Amino acid sequence: MNIEKVLENLGFSPNEIKVYLTLNDNGSNKAGRVSKLAKIDRSSCYNSLKSLTEKGLASYVMIGKIKWFQATGPKRLLDYVKEQASDVEEILPELHSRHKAAKIEGQVRLFKGIKGIKTILLDIMRTGQDNLVFGSEGQLSQRIPEFAMQIARLKKENNMSTKTLIRKGRKELDSSRTEYKYLPDIEPSSAVTNVYGNKIAILIWTEEPEGILIENEAAAKAYKSYFNFMWKHARKV
Repeated sequence: MNIEKVLENLGFSPNEIKVYLTLNDNGSNKAGRVSKLAKIDRSSCYNSLKSLTEKGLASYVMIGKIKWFQATGPKRLLDYVKEQASDVEEILPELHSRHKAAKIEGQVRLFKGIKGIKTILLDIMRTGQDNLVFGSEGQLSQRIPEFAMQIARLKKENNMSTKTLIRKGRKELDSSRTEYKYLPDIEPSSAVTNVYGNKIAILIWTEEPEGILIENEAAAKAYKSYFNFMWKHARKV
């Protein structure tokens, strides 16, 4: 992956990225020299050096009255990420309780892009309940095959199973924990519906994928009823 993109995903500002990589590539330097090498103004450079030092990703030594800055070892990035994860774990219980208290029955959320699709699929895995699916054309395995393998592994670890209705002629890769039946005269679809727990997730596999997550017990119960009717009248693959 692109280094700058990964650092951006970790929450680094553009100037922090420039300064960090300058220190990493050029070794110990004075702030003025770092500013020139990074091609940013001195004020922005000083601010970035300060924030990187606070994150433990840069350090300095005093030689006379002048600070010489250097990047800490690249493995410090892993420690930094672990520290962020640890902080998040600490606040999760309170966040969960506040989220539950504020949750509105029947809420609908929209997710955009591959990351949004991944968020929904991981939510299905976290629920740990069996999943009812219809409309699949194998988009997950085609678009993000490595993530599809991760989902298959999580299904096995969580002892989850899936019932999937597909159109006749379709073949799916995930057969270990999935039972398939087909319905005749079904047109190919870019929308895949998942029903699990008290939720309905509709994944729309257009050029930029979108996901719609409906959390409503009554709606999920109705979808399950429709699915079970179709399943009863479908044919085994």
